[in-house]
Amino acid sequence: MRVGRKAIAPAAILVLGWSLVLAVSAQQQQPAVPDAPTPQAPPPLPGTNGPITPGIGGPPAPSSSSSATGQAQPEQPPPPPQPQYEPPVTQQGNTQTTPPDQGITQLPLYVSRTNFVEVPVTVKDAKGNLVSGLTWRDFTVYENNVLQHLSLFSVDPRALSIAFVIDQTLPSNIMDKVNQSLAAVQGALTPYDEAAVFTYTNGARELTGFTGAEGKRLPAVLALAEATGTDPMVPDNGQDPFSACSLTVNGNCPDPNLQPGHSTQSPGWQNLPKEIHTLNDAILAAAKELSTRPKERLRMIYVVSDGKEYGSKATWQEVRRYLETNKITVYGTLVGDSARWGEGWLDRFHLPFTMYDNILYKYTAATGGDLYSEGNVNGIEKSYAKVAEEARTQYTLGYLSHESIFDSKFRSIDVRVDRPEKEVVVIAKTGYYPSGQDYR
Repeated sequence: MRVGRKAIAPAAILVLGWSLVLAVSAQQQQPAVPDAPTPQAPPPLPGTNGPITPGIGGPPAPSSSSSATGQAQPEQPPPPPQPQYEPPVTQQGNTQTTPPDQGITQLPLYVSRTNFVEVPVTVKDAKGNLVSGLTWRDFTVYENNVLQHLSLFSVDPRALSIAFVIDQTLPSNIMDKVNQSLAAVQGALTPYDEAAVFTYTNGARELTGFTGAEGKRLPAVLALAEATGTDPMVPDNGQDPFSACSLTVNGNCPDPNLQPGHSTQSPGWQNLPKEIHTLNDAILAAAKELSTRPKERLRMIYVVSDGKEYGSKATWQEVRRYLETNKITVYGTLVGDSARWGEGWLDRFHLPFTMYDNILYKYTAATGGDLYSEGNVNGIEKSYAKVAEEARTQYTLGYLSHESIFDSKFRSIDVRVDRPEKEVVVIAKTGYYPSGQDYR
């Protein structure tokens, strides 16, 4: 059977028509792609109309009752109120201030100005042994003769920040004993302690700042602190302007130009050399280094000396005030002449315009420290351990002072222990000067 061209043409036209119909329907069903949004200017802030200039502001918004054409404009509804952050108000004294951080939530700050006073106390019996087992009921504290309420009582030992001050002006035989005893210093300390070393002759010298008490640096520095000491000096009778005259006329000194060395003194005059013992300067240098240590540590200065003082730039009153302001306690071991029984007590008496034979006891009594007198190497070594034991077994008392925080005058402290069954000796500081560091 043959099919002609006339029979195929209608079928092809029908198929082509259906294809066009399907293509048109598919094009109509495809969603149109939207155009990108047109950039819009941000709406003006409420109350302004236009840009805002720093320090000047922006133009005021037009009135809702008029426009540029003079026709009434419909009133626009006010924008919904936005939640605003209201910062807390901090009250300081009689004024109120608002914190500057407006977008950060802050808690109220309460400021309380108090003056907390801490008093370390050592209690001994009549034989010099430490008394333990006391409670807060056994202590009574008076400040400026006013009874204080104890708010702190502790017997916990504290880590020590101890500054050693070694006198290198001692006689050579006494200095040799001190040199032999320095090896025992580290044995009295614990790994929690820290120590610094100072020496003095004519001025103070810092050998090392605070370092670990059990480290290798401390014994090496203590070895550097060893010195030869000094030997007794004889009166100066040499040929100089302050020496005795070699040529005399009727027992008097003639023209100095005729004398060897231009001497001007009478024949019987002897010029005693002046000794230099800058103990005040050495304690002050150690105290300045200690003042930077944390308050939680027990700040103490340990002096090994004969207590002589002459030639310091700082006075006793100035150094004492600095010690009492920064809560520093002075301990010491007396050696040499001041360590002898009886003679050490006589050395406490001072003649005006002369050298202090023993001023170390005044520092220990004022700051609540203790003083040992030793004459041999074994005794000096034991004194190191005794002082460390005292410092670790102290009673720590605390109270809030009734005095004004703005008063910087000296405040006396009297600590008493009520133990009627036995006689005890209470060792505590005699007072203090308030400092801004005490305000909390």
